[in-house]
Amino acid sequence: MRARVIGWGVLGLSVLGVGALLSVPPMWVFDRLAARHPGCLYRVPTQAPMIALTLDDGPDPVTTPLILAELRRHRARATFFLITERVRDREALVRQIAQEGHEIGNHFTRDRPSIRLTADKFTEDLEQAHQVLSSYGPIRWARPGSGWYSRTMIATMARRGYGCALGSVYPYDAAIPSAAFASWFIRRNVRPGAILILHDGGTRGRRTARTLRSVLPWLQQQGFLVVSLNELATGKPGR
Repeated sequence: MRARVIGWGVLGLSVLGVGALLSVPPMWVFDRLAARHPGCLYRVPTQAPMIALTLDDGPDPVTTPLILAELRRHRARATFFLITERVRDREALVRQIAQEGHEIGNHFTRDRPSIRLTADKFTEDLEQAHQVLSSYGPIRWARPGSGWYSRTMIATMARRGYGCALGSVYPYDAAIPSAAFASWFIRRNVRPGAILILHDGGTRGRRTARTLRSVLPWLQQQGFLVVSLNELATGKPGR
């Protein structure tokens, strides 16, 4: 049976060109995507002034501490979607993430498109990453590599107790090397219930720290509470 596939790759094709740099699709686009291709969370429909901050591709021994420092400074929480091949010899850093009140998510074992894996390999990858991450606390959310997913992948994640999470505010920080652009993009497009995606690691992680230094005070001034993904999904900050 042909798999239905949707994700940031497909979404990106719809916003190519100048428009991609100026705005993000309106919220109804994400709602329609979620309705037509169910099983993955793009945003939470709410009027409460909360947004979820998610950070992909860590941990990184240099940039993760920079990001944690900004989160502490502004009393914000986040969900760190970790790649488990990067956890080895950085276990203390992962413990620090959890001890400082942040959530850990499953971003699988390696940085690669999850959609290219066979069903069996996808299951194996999910479970191997879970075995590594579950010792640090409850792991509720998975984010497929590169943002593509199929019905089979959703069913596999659900059987193992995972929700699939993408996002609604992605400032293309993996492709556009500008913290100023990312900060502007977030300010322009953030709405209650948004799920924000940024990246950790290397130069991307340094840019994320600079972006958070600029954006977190502004979000607080606008009355937003920056929380983990599970806090947003349940509507219960502090949980």
